[in-house]
Amino acid sequence: MRMTGRPQEPELAFLPWHLPLEEWPEDLVVALPRGISRHIVRFVRLNGVVYAIKEVEAPLAQREYELLFDLGRRDLPVVEPVGVVLDRHDRGGDVLPAALITQHLQFSLPYRALFSSSLRQETANRLLDALAVLLVQLHLAGFSWNDCSLSNTLFRRDAGAFAAYLVDAETGELHPSLSIGQREYDLETAATNVAGELMDLQAGGRLQDGIDPIVTGVGIRTKYDALWEEVTGPIVITRDDRYLLEARVRRLNELGFDVAELQVSTQSDGEHITVSPKVVDAGHHSRRLIRLTGLDVEENQARRLLNDLDSYRLKIGIGQEDEELSAHRWVTDRFERVMSEVPPALRGKLEPAEIFHEVLEHRWFMSERAGASVPFEEAIRDYVDSILSGKPDEQSVLGARIGQPSDETAELRIVLPPEPTQPGEPGGDDG
Repeated sequence: MRMTGRPQEPELAFLPWHLPLEEWPEDLVVALPRGISRHIVRFVRLNGVVYAIKEVEAPLAQREYELLFDLGRRDLPVVEPVGVVLDRHDRGGDVLPAALITQHLQFSLPYRALFSSSLRQETANRLLDALAVLLVQLHLAGFSWNDCSLSNTLFRRDAGAFAAYLVDAETGELHPSLSIGQREYDLETAATNVAGELMDLQAGGRLQDGIDPIVTGVGIRTKYDALWEEVTGPIVITRDDRYLLEARVRRLNELGFDVAELQVSTQSDGEHITVSPKVVDAGHHSRRLIRLTGLDVEENQARRLLNDLDSYRLKIGIGQEDEELSAHRWVTDRFERVMSEVPPALRGKLEPAEIFHEVLEHRWFMSERAGASVPFEEAIRDYVDSILSGKPDEQSVLGARIGQPSDETAELRIVLPPEPTQPGEPGGDDG
């Protein structure tokens, strides 16, 4: 047996690699919900860290490991590769498949675990929004997925939305850039796969009445096309319309993208110029938040936390020039105060940033019902007692049921919070 990978967990080398994954002892396997896979996949926990292990042919395992590593170096949302196990043999000398090891993404879930009895239209839309954003990010980096689907994606909660992560790069290809045909193929594959997955839910009675699987599947193309045009499409302006360029950059920032370079060319009439975003990177808000506070969170969570930070800065009377000072005080007075009120037994329920976001929403709804601003501390306590305590754990307790193999049909069903029904953005600090 040969293992290639990162030396972060030496005990991985002492797992029973002489056994096929489906024969691994039950006391070693962690039961985690996962999507449909053409390969045998098992989860194990070593020293508090959960790893996903997939049996696959050696060339594919090596190739996927290298692809995931390259995508990770580009800061793209993918699972973290840990190692590849090659030249496996059983006790009798028979050849076993190679194994790819990745680190399980904390607080992430497959799409089937993100709804209760049936998939609602609102949840389907949010899943497809996240999948469209992931596709745009991958395509901007020159990666053609070739097997885009909900099953090959993990989702994390992101301030009322979802953030999507690529979990299976087996069929992918990395290029300097993608042609229109390569992007079109990915979109057609995504629409077909999503429609098929929704039909499967429909056949099992787990799709809300009124949802058309084919129409919903094709909808990812509409979402993708609109985002791709906004991110990469040129804009034609005159010298008097320069505000349109600033508005475009602001919209891109709101979508979570940074413009690193602009290409400007003058048209033949001399009056109009064409401006095209040349290089666009995702993570605008998350980069700003980590620079100010050190908190590394999802993009929508970062936007929400930054909004609260800006409101807090105005409330305490600190100007924009002292942004870093106000950020330091905000972490202590707001973010850490919320987390200090969460008992240790409840901290595995959600990510800290998602808990903070839900506290802001909960306070907004409480204030609306009361007709007056509810104190922040009161909202925190009420949220912990009435909301958080009743949620299922999404961190490690998903795999705390040691001794049960994670079979293909195992599912964890988690109820989503209700959709906001009032206009405006709930949760802001109104003082």
